[in-house]
Amino acid sequence: MFDVRKLEDAGKRLGDAVLDPLVWTELMEDICQAADAKGAAMLQGDVRTEDIPRTEAISEYIDNYFHHKFHVADVRAARGVPLLQAGADVVTDADLFKSEAEMLRDPLYANLAGYGLKWFAAVGFRAGPALWGLSLQRTPQEGMFERDEVKALSQLSRRLTEVATLSNAVGRAAILNVTNALDLVQRPALAIDRHGGLLGLNRRMEAYAGHEILVRNNRLVLHDSRANSELSEVVDRLKETSDLQACRFDPIIVRRESKRPLVLKALPVPPAARSPFLGARAVLVLNDLEGAATVNPDMLGKVFELTPAQANLAGKLATGSSMETAAAELGVTVETARSHLKSIFNRTGTHRQGELVALLNRLSR
Repeated sequence: MFDVRKLEDAGKRLGDAVLDPLVWTELMEDICQAADAKGAAMLQGDVRTEDIPRTEAISEYIDNYFHHKFHVADVRAARGVPLLQAGADVVTDADLFKSEAEMLRDPLYANLAGYGLKWFAAVGFRAGPALWGLSLQRTPQEGMFERDEVKALSQLSRRLTEVATLSNAVGRAAILNVTNALDLVQRPALAIDRHGGLLGLNRRMEAYAGHEILVRNNRLVLHDSRANSELSEVVDRLKETSDLQACRFDPIIVRRESKRPLVLKALPVPPAARSPFLGARAVLVLNDLEGAATVNPDMLGKVFELTPAQANLAGKLATGSSMETAAAELGVTVETARSHLKSIFNRTGTHRQGELVALLNRLSR
């Protein structure tokens, strides 16, 4: 039976999904139990993809819905989305059809019957400018949604909008924190969503935009055609992977005519940014093999307990400078520099200059 109090309790707990999108399915299960519904799924008004959050009870039907492309000509979306856009909080079958007989003539409902489903109600809400619907599905035995039930469900609309909008904002802030942090350690980085759309890039990455890395229609395009094909394959995988799962893929090598290659690696995004409403899927970090490694001397001093003179010398050697060049740039004799180097070897546990440089370069990554 429909339980208004349980529905109110579930609405109060929706905020838990702001920082942890993994709880959306659990919260949707609670709403289904309160609303006497078999299952639920969340769909965006103008973009419907297979990775939508759904409850287990109707997961097989949702897979079939996309496999047979019912999402392309969904009568519920065609007739229901305009009503939600016009201000309705909830739409049901009664709002879309003149009679049950008309409803059952639609191919979608014949398909639903094969899974023991029939009636539905969609609670509309927004995540920023995007319109979404929480679609609740009932069996024939559970019956159509009555007027008083629709009124109770409408109370969820405002709460869902608050939570989805906050999830979007928190997710963007989490992405910004990651790319800004990478900027501070001199790493070019950008974030993309499930469709390969650009969510943001840091200042270091801006230096590559318009050259090896292009942005067209808010999508990332690589100048190297082979690398761009690999990126397209990655984006295709993103579309097929749930927002709630971390996505990893092999590094993409971006070749250049007169310079060493660029290497794009993927980092997982913070959980808060993987909400269905933002859909951040990967942070791409760039490693420019042409550029010299840079190591902060202050950091070296703290990590290995080096004196300022030793840390400055180690920083010069890490960039590929010879001992003679480093000594000249620091204004010391080669003999003094060699003395510092011996102390650096002792502090860092290394024995040769090449071994030291390899260690320091790991700090710069």
